[in-house]
Amino acid sequence: MKHSHEHKRINDIWLANIEKPAIHFLSRKMPRWVTPDMLTLIGFLAAFLIAASYWLSNFDPAFLWLASFGFMLNWFGDSLDGSLARFRKIERPRFGYFIDHTVDAITQVIIGLGIGLSPYVDLKYALFLLTGYLLVSIHTYITIYIKGVFKISYGRCGPTEIRVLAITVNTLLYWCGIPEFRIPILGLTLYNLFALLTGSALILTYIVSAARQAVELAALEQAIGKSQ
Repeated sequence: MKHSHEHKRINDIWLANIEKPAIHFLSRKMPRWVTPDMLTLIGFLAAFLIAASYWLSNFDPAFLWLASFGFMLNWFGDSLDGSLARFRKIERPRFGYFIDHTVDAITQVIIGLGIGLSPYVDLKYALFLLTGYLLVSIHTYITIYIKGVFKISYGRCGPTEIRVLAITVNTLLYWCGIPEFRIPILGLTLYNLFALLTGSALILTYIVSAARQAVELAALEQAIGKSQ
């Protein structure tokens, strides 16, 4: 097993050709007074902005634009904190790893609850979606410890694509509102169905990835046992 701070990063997301140059450019141009810890705090506070904006959309859908801005701020802080530390060669592997993933987990919960407090997705479906996201995140952290590999994306979809999807959905929500129909038989609104399907896809991804990794590890340890 490798220590979690010695991991290999795999980031083959769809938007990598856009995101990587942007992060490198911003890391080079960032003022010296901006620190990685400051960026982590910006990303964390953005989660509260997103959640509050979703709740406020009960009173005015225009707050969805503020939620979308919050996702941009969250990307800015979350994507740049570690990159800036590596660019300036001021990494703190253990502390940085702990803080980054601890903040990520809290951020996911805050945003998930915010979505459930909006008028568009019922809380139970938002929590189901959150459960799927947290399971995939936990699987990622376990993989880092077991294999020393930090796999950021699944099916070439990572946090950046999810933020873009959220912004796209926010835009559709603002212009289209809540459709006045329910899915036959299931009795679900369109957006509840979307949360249910997305959460199911995340849970299925977790199950398949965990099962595949369990088979690989069982075969590896069996081979090691035979060689001893």
